[in-house]
Amino acid sequence: MSKAFTRDGDENNTEVNTEVDAAVPGGKNYITPAGAERLRAELKKLRYEERPVVTKTVTWAAGNGDRSENGDYLYGKKRLREIDKRMRFLAKRLEAAEVVDPLAIKVDYVQFGATLQIRFEDDTERTYSIVGVDEVDVPKGRISWMSPLARALLKAKEGDIVTFHSPKGQQEVEVLSVIYKELP
Repeated sequence: MSKAFTRDGDENNTEVNTEVDAAVPGGKNYITPAGAERLRAELKKLRYEERPVVTKTVTWAAGNGDRSENGDYLYGKKRLREIDKRMRFLAKRLEAAEVVDPLAIKVDYVQFGATLQIRFEDDTERTYSIVGVDEVDVPKGRISWMSPLARALLKAKEGDIVTFHSPKGQQEVEVLSVIYKELP
């Protein structure tokens, strides 16, 4: 069992501890299984596909002589630095990752991994899934657990009205439903 979980003696009451700030060095990087797999796939693609191709181009360009005015060489070296930087970033994010499977959560309130439907003050209804900072995709309704809206919604239950601070000022939202499902 992951350290991110605490049990209150009830097998069906699994809670994610989101008190630690993921932005703080040494903090947890909560992520869903699908999000972790996407990061691993990107790292693998960079390491085994893109980097070898760029390395081959740089090697070829270096053999052409004067490197100071060799565009292929200069661009290739710059691209290698970018790839290496992204690979280091992904490796660190995965190392700090605390994978939380929403299907394993059996609570009736909002926490990491929840998919919920909410109603705003203007009666618009939206569905959001609370995911890790590396998985945010607002057009798909995926918001970070560290966002102001998600932070305000944590621990809320169906029927609760929650106030949060947005760019428009203080807003209230009503929690219409809370479910835990697999996020592709």
